[in-house]
Amino acid sequence: MTASDTASARPLVEVDALRVGFRARGGTVPAVHGVSFAVHPGECVAIVGASGSGKSVTARSLVGLNPREAVIRADALRVDGRDATRFSQRDWRALRGRFAGLVLQDALVSLDPLRTVGQEVGEAIRHHRLVPRARARERVLDTLRAVGMPEPERRIDAHPHELSGGLRQRALIASAIAAEPRLIIADEPTTALDVTVQRQIVELLAARVADGTGLLLISHDLAVVADIADRVLVMERGRVVEDGPVREVLRRPRAPYTRQLLAAIPSAASRGARLTGDRPTATATPGEPGSPRRSDDEVVLEASRLTKTYALRGPGQERFTALDDVSFRLHRGEALGIVGESGSGKTTCADIVLALTRPDSGEVRLHGHPWSVLTERERRASRRLVQYVPQDPLSSFDPRWTVGQVLAENIPRQDSRAQRRDLAVAALERVGLTAGHLTRRPRSLSGGQRQRVAIARALIAEPEIIVCDEPLSALDVLIQAQVLDLIGDLRAELGTSLLFISHDLGVVHHLADRVLVFKEGRVVERGDVDEVLKAPRHAYTRELLASLPGQALRTT
Repeated sequence: MTASDTASARPLVEVDALRVGFRARGGTVPAVHGVSFAVHPGECVAIVGASGSGKSVTARSLVGLNPREAVIRADALRVDGRDATRFSQRDWRALRGRFAGLVLQDALVSLDPLRTVGQEVGEAIRHHRLVPRARARERVLDTLRAVGMPEPERRIDAHPHELSGGLRQRALIASAIAAEPRLIIADEPTTALDVTVQRQIVELLAARVADGTGLLLISHDLAVVADIADRVLVMERGRVVEDGPVREVLRRPRAPYTRQLLAAIPSAASRGARLTGDRPTATATPGEPGSPRRSDDEVVLEASRLTKTYALRGPGQERFTALDDVSFRLHRGEALGIVGESGSGKTTCADIVLALTRPDSGEVRLHGHPWSVLTERERRASRRLVQYVPQDPLSSFDPRWTVGQVLAENIPRQDSRAQRRDLAVAALERVGLTAGHLTRRPRSLSGGQRQRVAIARALIAEPEIIVCDEPLSALDVLIQAQVLDLIGDLRAELGTSLLFISHDLGVVHHLADRVLVFKEGRVVERGDVDEVLKAPRHAYTRELLASLPGQALRTT
């Protein structure tokens, strides 16, 4: 659709002075204050802002999915030309899937663990009876192909726990677009996706917009917003502080908060500087002020010719090669980045380094001594030296435990109760939390706070190596910046070595000293992070860099 067609078409949704609060003891807690916007056919409107700014609450109000405690008022709230303030639950159910498709943020929680991908994606097709039952499976396969799902004939019968984070996200997007809705509401649709798949998803959504579908995009990734959005609203604490055409807002921001968001984006240009201030950090080049303690002669961990295969389900018992002859060294105080697509072997490599998985061949040595070939009992004394910060801390914490209990898991048993508490408080304070968090449960914490607890849990063991597997992928840009600064500061202070896995090349360029590029289980390029990411030699590395979103934003 042309810009004039979009402007003249009736809005798919029209919001005027939307106000949302949540009932609590003592009254109603406001979450959204007077937000106004419209989404037309063939238009993408993006909402950006930090966690807790009201983005998702606003989006859920358009499909009737806020919790019962929500109190929703608006001067006008029209969906598909109708007054949505008068909708019954039956009206909302009829709307969801056929008129509006919703992509939620957390694929692992949003997908039913008891249903296959085919059942999940086919739900809207079956519910709205879009095709005869005999053709439903082929419609699901077509939708999975459209979102770039590899081997859809095999994935259609898989359950969510059998898929990587990126594949789960693709399945979630497929379930939202299966019924070809006129409006797509996408809440962080590219979270946890590598740059090439992210590019596929952005192009898919852009194609839908070009065909006349309206898109409301909720994202903390300003680069993605720059690539696809026509207009953008910047929200802070439930209010819109800036809105307008995306290029105008992101290139010439007026609001201090918008400028703060843009300054927090990690990249090659931010290397050696704090993302939340001016003081140098551990991301500086070794030898410069603020650089980490690093000795190129001291190898703390060495991986030699690692190979790992897995049996595939189905007839023939074929095997999938997750790692193929992978070797590398990690030096004291060094940050070694690992990048690559989903399924390239990054997490399998991390699992072997953590001694959670045994390689089929090859070995990992810690300080020159065997590590991966030991039994768990043999490596128990050294286990504290290698710690882990996961992608999703909430899934790695026991939901019944308090923060204090989570941290206590890594404290030596021989310490007294008072000593253990002192160690836990010191670890929390080191990552910017307080003793008051000890009695909190993980679900009551924000995403950034949970990630800080995960880092504190790793640090409390005084490790020499921390393996970070996509630790920032679900965090908004400001929280991500705070955690990156925290990691840099702790690395400078403690001389800890990092094995840092990320699909975000900007994060890796900001943080790492060297980088390994994984493709189909092999290392296709390695070297100094500046050399590899500024002047890549391998075609695949060049493809990754070409897939980075927001190229225009990066050059302004």
